[in-house]
Amino acid sequence: MSAPIPFRWEGDSFAPMPGFARRCDEVFVVGQVYRLTEEEDRSAASHRHYFACINAAWENLPERLAADFPTPDHLRRYALIRAGYADSRTLVASSKAEAVRLAAFVKPMDSYAVVVVSDATVTVWTARSQSAKAMGKKDFQESKDRVLDVIAGLIGTDPATLSTQAGQAA
Repeated sequence: MSAPIPFRWEGDSFAPMPGFARRCDEVFVVGQVYRLTEEEDRSAASHRHYFACINAAWENLPERLAADFPTPDHLRRYALIRAGYADSRTLVASSKAEAVRLAAFVKPMDSYAVVVVSDATVTVWTARSQSAKAMGKKDFQESKDRVLDVIAGLIGTDPATLSTQAGQAA
């Protein structure tokens, strides 16, 4: 099943919202038992605050870091990777020189990826998506908090100060 189907509690049963009955017929089997879990919508205000914090941090990057993060999204994705919200792939080359060539080949495929060479091994980390479809409210809030911790550490401040500065800029 792809996107969640919205239901309304009728007091004794759940009924699909108008327009979703046909999809329910395609997806569900009458008489089969399904587990229902609540999925809270993410807060638009929290989403805006998150990106305001990232933009404020990016605008205040120390000069030594500015070249590493040409856009706020580069900074966000790097922080996602550092915070553990990433997928990794490891490639083993025949030699260290081959690993360096392989890393040089791989890096332009995703300018947001973190590519590290260690001996004859290349590890590529890519940030996980924070889209509403990929992360529910709880996971988004956890990733938001951890990403802002990483970014605050990079610019030499604390997350509360970063949050306050972003709020003043908005």
